[in-house]
This record gives sequence, structure tokens and C-alpha cells, in this order.
Amino acid sequence: MSLSHFIRSAINAGRSTSSKLALSARSTTPFATSLFSQSGNRPFCSDSNNSRSESEKSTTASAASYYHLSGGPSHMRAAVFWEPGKPLTFEDFHMPRPKANEVLIKTKACGVCHSDLHVIKGELPFPSPCVVGHEITGEVVEHGQLSDSKIIERFPVGSQVVGAFIMPCGSCSFCSKGQDDLCEAFFAYNRAKGTLYDGETRLFLRSSGKPVYMYSMGGLAEYCVVPAHALSVLPNSLPYTESAILGCAVFTAYGAMAHAAEVRPGDAIAVIGIGGVGSSCLQIARAFGASEIIAVDVQDEKLQKAKFLGATHCVNASKEDAVKTIKDITGGLGVDIAVEALGKPQTFLQCVQSVRDGGKAVMIGLTLSGAKGEVDINHLVRRQIKVIGSYGARARQDLPRLIKLAESGIFNLTAAVSRTCKFEDAPQAYRDLDQGAITGRAVVEIM
Repeated sequence: MSLSHFIRSAINAGRSTSSKLALSARSTTPFATSLFSQSGNRPFCSDSNNSRSESEKSTTASAASYYHLSGGPSHMRAAVFWEPGKPLTFEDFHMPRPKANEVLIKTKACGVCHSDLHVIKGELPFPSPCVVGHEITGEVVEHGQLSDSKIIERFPVGSQVVGAFIMPCGSCSFCSKGQDDLCEAFFAYNRAKGTLYDGETRLFLRSSGKPVYMYSMGGLAEYCVVPAHALSVLPNSLPYTESAILGCAVFTAYGAMAHAAEVRPGDAIAVIGIGGVGSSCLQIARAFGASEIIAVDVQDEKLQKAKFLGATHCVNASKEDAVKTIKDITGGLGVDIAVEALGKPQTFLQCVQSVRDGGKAVMIGLTLSGAKGEVDINHLVRRQIKVIGSYGARARQDLPRLIKLAESGIFNLTAAVSRTCKFEDAPQAYRDLDQGAITGRAVVEIM
């Protein structure tokens, strides 16, 4: 069987282990207890886009304070970002309460992503205080009242699941057309206001009842609320910890390769920036049958790992001219597709300059808000260069496909995760990520 046939078979053919409604076969631990001592009260930092009357806030907080998970605790712990330059702190929260078509998840693992770091450093505007963390796995413990019966049937209590960071509402104009990655509600509410799609957060401090915002589902927490359309059942064969990266690192890479770049067998591809997302791009490119896969970075350690993940050539941009080397490798033509996974004006330009005539430059790296990338307009026009932005994949269609790629071994989750750490070590993991000390993806274990 050819590689392309095998990939199609792995993606499209239903496996009995994942097509059934899978209840968790892993050992179930008692409900989590507090991991840290009670912290003091913190001031609530209001945001102009999220202003509500004090009566509305107190009413919502009061309702949350009376919520008690059946058979479990009434509160949980989560890591809170307060403001740039201040460390994450662990705080007690009322148990988050899911609403209609939302699912309460007992979080098992959460990936450490550069997008969170941009928020923590104040490089991307986002309401604060907030709980970051947006690639998670976990166990379903409750459904919101009035949830669709099909959602309850698909994700029964006890199911093990993985969540995508783009959480589609399922009913806006884009979601109706299958373009979950452009969901209007996600960008209008979650990314703009730090809430879910009724305009409210699900997170309230136990000490004061004050609301705290959510970056995606606010995954650096013992429990989180996720809109059901962002979830897929995780087979028993896949581990909780490594599978967390399916929801962002692999999800983002797949969206770039499948939808923006539309990779075809035989394409020559360059990936600039070999972090968690960039290294996932290498594996996806290999799975799609790319002939030449060129990894570009400034760290030899990352480039060495890139060879194992599918790179056929490696370029250290601190030691050689990356664009010239890419063109030398491709016989002077440039690559069919170049992917920028770092988010810097310099690498934006390198990406555009590295593609052949008629080629595609795909931008997936987030950067400092307001940063600009320059491009030679005449070259862009005359040589038909396509510059494409890509934020992620489509949760309802693509997340099940990624699970099958991982389940079949085509995508190696274990190789993609370079570090695991305990919940209390999450702040240090972000500091290490900021220093470039994490070569692939770090995952926080919250079990």
C-alpha cells in the first residue's frame, strides 16, 4: 500500500477503538484537592471591553458560589495571570459551571504554548486577570443544563477527551460553512473579551467572587469548561499527557499544511522556527508526502531534533544565509511552500523570499501586537507569490483526523513533547520557554 493510501486509510477509515463512545479505561483518581496554600485577595483589573455593572457581576458570582459538583468538590485551583511582569499565581476558584452545550472537564494535562507567553508578556492584548492554557486533555465530569442530547451521548460522563484551542460555536456563518477556524463567536467573545459565548466567564475567585477571564478554555486549571464543538473523544490507546498538544501545536500545524498551504506529495517545504508548532509542521509535511523538508532555526539542538521529525535538510540561520541556502538546496528555485512559525518581521521576509515563483508563504507565528512585515511588492506581483495567514485548523473536522494520525503512529506524539512538568512548575516552564530553553513542546500534568 502506498504512503498516500495509508494516510487516507488512517484518517478516513473508522477504527473501532475511536468510533465507539469511549469511556475512560484509565484509573480514576479521587477528585483533586488543593495543591497550594490559600493565597490572599487580589485586586480585580477591569477591562473596557468587558465592563458589566457591579450588580451583574455580583449576581453571576453569587450563582457560581453555590455550584457544587455532584460527588466532588465545590472549588478548584488554577494558575492566574495578573499583569505583565508579574508571575503566575495559583488561586482558589469556585467550581466552574458549564452552560448549555458546554462540558465540564477534569483537566489531565495542558500544553505550554508561545501564545500564552505573548499574553503573559503583554505582547498580545487580552483582558486580565485571566487563566491561560489552551491545549488540554481531560475527563468529562458534567454537562451544562439543557445541552443537546446528542452532545451528552457523544461525550458521556467519564469520557476522555482532547480540546482544540479554537472553540467553534457551531452556528455562526463561518461555522455553518465548515470554517470553524474563522468562528465569529470565538473571535468576538473569547479572543476579544475573554469570555464564552454568552459574554460571561465561567471563572470566579473563591475569596472574593470576582470574575477572571479565560484564554480559550483557561486550561491551566484543575477543571475547565469547554464548548462541546471543540472536543473530540480521545482513544484509550493515546496518553493524556502527550495528546494535549493535539489541541494547538499539532492543530495549528495541520491547519497550515492542509488548508492554507494545501500540501501535495512531492512538494518542497521550508519551516522557519522549529518550536512546538514548527516541529509539528515537519511531521505533518512528512505525512503529506513532501519531498524536501527544510528546517530553519538558530539553535543546533532544535535542528538536530528536526532531523528525527522529518527534516531532510537543516539550516542554522545564525551561521548562514537561510534564503540562499534554501534556494541552493532546491536548485535555485526556492520551495513550493515556506512556513513562518516564529512571528518576527525578519523571518516573515525570509519566508516570502524563500518560495519559488507561484509559491506560497504561510504565516502562523504570532508576534508583538502591531508588528509589521515588509515585502517586495513588485516581486510579489510579478512572480505570483501567495502570502497566506493561518491561525489553526477546524475543530469538528480536523481534530478527529489528527487523533487518527497519532493513533496510527504517523504523527509521533512522544517525539513532539520534549518536557513534562507538575502543575506547580507551570510558571517556570513559561520562563524557560521565554529563554528558548524548551526545544519542542512542554506539557503540564494536572492529574
